[in-house]
Amino acid sequence: MPVALFVPCYIDQFYPDVAVATLELLERLGLDVVFPEAQTCCGQPMANTGCASETAPVARRMVEIFADYDAVICPSGSCTAMIRHHYAEYFTEDATQYEKVASRTFELCEYLHDVLQVERLNVRFPHRVSLHQSCHGLRELRLGGSSESMTPRVDKVREILELVEGIEWCTPERSDECCGFGGTFAVNEPDVSAAMGRDRIADHLATGSHVIASADMSCLMHLQGLIRREEQPISVMHVAQILVGRPVTRPAVPSNPSEAIR
Repeated sequence: MPVALFVPCYIDQFYPDVAVATLELLERLGLDVVFPEAQTCCGQPMANTGCASETAPVARRMVEIFADYDAVICPSGSCTAMIRHHYAEYFTEDATQYEKVASRTFELCEYLHDVLQVERLNVRFPHRVSLHQSCHGLRELRLGGSSESMTPRVDKVREILELVEGIEWCTPERSDECCGFGGTFAVNEPDVSAAMGRDRIADHLATGSHVIASADMSCLMHLQGLIRREEQPISVMHVAQILVGRPVTRPAVPSNPSEAIR
């Protein structure tokens, strides 16, 4: 039975190489991957804005499209969390189909770690890398431990990335702090959102990292915007791109690197 690839709308529109890298990775691991062309948004932007009536048909359509697959794999923690934890209110009359899809929807690293139990990847990435852990990945999908919880958890994203040869790890001081994106939060509170993003970038830069890696491209989209506008000497990459060995695209570097952290 083939697995289905669910590509979030913002990845489809702005970062298609993340989707391509995810497909390449899954096929290298021997999976038969199908991309249902009827798929659209999971409905998270509308749900976050409080538009429940607009979210409901999108959620139902999503479940209808992916109902017949044994696994749905998504390169996004936030979209996976939306399907798994927030769809129930839109299926109050018949939850059977929703529950089936929710239980079979996995974030990419979660699927590689828990289901495939990947132990080897023939890829090198000889760069200094720091990891940004998204709030949805930590707090809803439990992909790793968070500082406010006493429960020890395996860092699934880090463990998968550690299969890549050549990575030199750099650890931020506040490894589980929010980047400030938060979807519509960045629109409604742009100054606070940008300040939080700058704090995260400064934390990663202080480690000597060359690449910020994350399983959530939405967080990286926010950080990348600040990095580009302020010409910070660091790149961002989705974990799928690293796992297939994509080259690093270097950002513009200020003429005086000592002025990078502002």
